[in-house]
Amino acid sequence: MKFYLPTKIYKGRNCVVENKEQLLLGTRAYIVTGRTSGKLSGALADVENVLNSSNISYAICDRIGNNPTVEECFEAGKAANEFGADFIIGIGGGSPLDAAKAIAVYAVNPQMSPMDIYKCDYPAKPLPMAAIPTTAGTGSEVTQYSVLTVASEQTKRSFSTEDTFYKVAFIDGKYTEKLPLQITRNTAVDALSHLIESYTNTRSTEMTEYIALKGMRVWGKKIKALTEGVFTSEDREDLLWASTLGGIVIAQTGTTIVHSMGYPLTFYKDIPHGMANGMLLEQYLANAEKTIPEKVDLLLMNLGVASVEDLGKILKSLLPNTYTFTKAETDLWVQSTVKAKNAVTCPFSATLEAETDIFEKSLL
Repeated sequence: MKFYLPTKIYKGRNCVVENKEQLLLGTRAYIVTGRTSGKLSGALADVENVLNSSNISYAICDRIGNNPTVEECFEAGKAANEFGADFIIGIGGGSPLDAAKAIAVYAVNPQMSPMDIYKCDYPAKPLPMAAIPTTAGTGSEVTQYSVLTVASEQTKRSFSTEDTFYKVAFIDGKYTEKLPLQITRNTAVDALSHLIESYTNTRSTEMTEYIALKGMRVWGKKIKALTEGVFTSEDREDLLWASTLGGIVIAQTGTTIVHSMGYPLTFYKDIPHGMANGMLLEQYLANAEKTIPEKVDLLLMNLGVASVEDLGKILKSLLPNTYTFTKAETDLWVQSTVKAKNAVTCPFSATLEAETDIFEKSLL
């Protein structure tokens, strides 16, 4: 069994300010954030206060949108290099946090072409990075993965090395309190997807299963808040913690076909990542239940849900489906998704027929 998590985690209200010395990984910071998330959450202001009080120079890249592309990150990496950055601070949801990892690579490897990042063998190690999540979904603050859009391939692709883990992550639920309700739900379902996919993964271990089940217990206690759309500060803290636990376990096991099958929904239909995963989870679990029934039973028990069908009803209530799909689309998508590398970690045989069946029962 192997378990590797080099990220130092600080958790709790005001943990950025109270542990400010841990944020200072160099003398010139390049801050990577979204167009609005860093400012609206209050995280950017806290970071700027820490940097200003410590006389640390910084530049801000606040143009990271949803589903950042390889080319966008490449250009930001050049800007970080020109600024002379010696560390990166990622603030935001999965898109800025994933983009920051790519930018940290490009910033010190100016000779690389954009697609060289997928070789995962870099002449210079990425800049050290600090993460401050402002959504409770991706867990990117504790994973080595960066998922970027590759327009030429009409999909998303991930890269990872042990050097693309964040050095430190600050987990403060207050930064998620201003999230719109549907984003809160979408990202929460993304976290659930990570917990479920890791737990059912053929690479799961005793340790990852223990953590995943803990994450599901935390998440399951928030179903009422998610369905009613009313959240306390404690709810926000717990949802963010469940997200971080989900990130911790997929960093060890990877995901399964839910993620690879969700990518075309995001690319072609512009469906948010967490929602795309959630639309497929019920049928994924229905298949898993046939091969690992005991594990699925324990999973449901820890969520506090009676059956896969009941979980499906909860997911449908959280994720209003206003999208339309055709069989021609799903038949096209499955030709590529069945070749994804995470098909081999699926608890059942991820054949063309199996994935076609999941797409059709979930979407058509």
